[in-house]
Amino acid sequence: MLRQILVLGAGKSTAYLLDYLLEKAAEESLHITIADLQPQNIAPHIANHQACSVVGLDIFNIEERQKLVQKATLVISMLPASLHIQVAKDCVSFKKHLVTASYVSDELLGLNKQVKDNKLVFMNEIGLDPGIDHMSAMQVIDSIREKGGKMLLFESFTGGLVAPESDTNLWNYKFTWNPRNVVVAGQGGAAKFIQEGTYKYIPYNKLFRRTEFFNVEGFGRFEGYANRDSLKYREAYGLQDVLTLYRGTMRRVGFSKAWNMLVELGMTDDSYTIENSENMSYRAFTNLFLPYSPTDSVELKLRHYLKIDQDDVMWGKLLELHLFDDTKFITLKNGTPAQILQQILEQSWTLDKDDKDMIVMYHKFGYSLNGENKQIDSNMVALGKNQTHTAMAKTVGLPVAMAALLILNNKIKTYGVQIPITKEVYDPILKELQNFGIVFKEYNTEYKGYNSAKLHS
Repeated sequence: MLRQILVLGAGKSTAYLLDYLLEKAAEESLHITIADLQPQNIAPHIANHQACSVVGLDIFNIEERQKLVQKATLVISMLPASLHIQVAKDCVSFKKHLVTASYVSDELLGLNKQVKDNKLVFMNEIGLDPGIDHMSAMQVIDSIREKGGKMLLFESFTGGLVAPESDTNLWNYKFTWNPRNVVVAGQGGAAKFIQEGTYKYIPYNKLFRRTEFFNVEGFGRFEGYANRDSLKYREAYGLQDVLTLYRGTMRRVGFSKAWNMLVELGMTDDSYTIENSENMSYRAFTNLFLPYSPTDSVELKLRHYLKIDQDDVMWGKLLELHLFDDTKFITLKNGTPAQILQQILEQSWTLDKDDKDMIVMYHKFGYSLNGENKQIDSNMVALGKNQTHTAMAKTVGLPVAMAALLILNNKIKTYGVQIPITKEVYDPILKELQNFGIVFKEYNTEYKGYNSAKLHS
């Protein structure tokens, strides 16, 4: 008898997910139903596959949505995170397993008892970040503990970047995921983490000037800035006593310093709208953030304001975005500065048809064992094939698909609302991901705690 998998949402991250499930359909007795608001956009090789049905669905059409959930054995929700809760409630009502790549919300966690009582698995945070970061981190942390080691330091960084051969701009960056998330990154509160047992906070206006640096063999040098809340996984990872806990985002060296110019200007602000922004030139938009001068040009005012010389590489980065162009125009009505900046950046940073993206992940594990402090550095680089089969789609979609099969085949036996931090989840998935080139390289290195004298005292 066919097992029915319902996939809700077929956006950018689903190319590998759908290919994987359809390749396994015959041997695993699967039928995949894809429900999307724009079913006409689904690639013909998927839509016409004999093990696949495609239906148009407005997720707010409760009756249609529930009909589809009722027919399924397992539901994969690739919808925006805010919409998962409606699907999750349907899955509880009709006793269906659920898989998502999104963060667990408090509302979703509130269903945990019902999910357990109904012997269901609601697997979340099983994409890239969150997802592969959890699994790869817990695999090493558990192995350290099994040897009798005590964790002292955990740092984790992930970046969605452009592959070296497609890296064609001065920012060494192109959008590989939701552009809005890039533009408003770090807003909504200070970044918080623990360093050597002390709580640290970085306000938004300083975030991009406090960076760490990494070398990844074969791919050169990167930098990382702090995520907003590094502490939320302290409990989940069992790191309540760790001295340093820090999670961040990776970019190529120089990106953060350049991005900080846009922050200083006020272009990333999303808290107010600019009246009559439609048909405003890029040059006029830039001038909004600069003082009035009867004589100085916009360029001169900006250089004075940011204290940069015209031969500075930073100046070249601003020119490359066409910020002083009076022949390019904004099409948004009453947009916020952040929304307008996003539109401007999408002109320069969108992946071309043959461009390839790149995912880089870097973990540091500091621990003590037999009175000695040690460190393991671990990194993973995944490269995309093209605009559709991106490294982002691969690293988000494949773990979701693999988890779905493990649940259907009763290999994941723990019920409840959960994230992938147990051996029964991470061992088989990390092993299978290696077949797709998603491999972590580990290096034993000297412990580089921030204050090793204190640790020995």
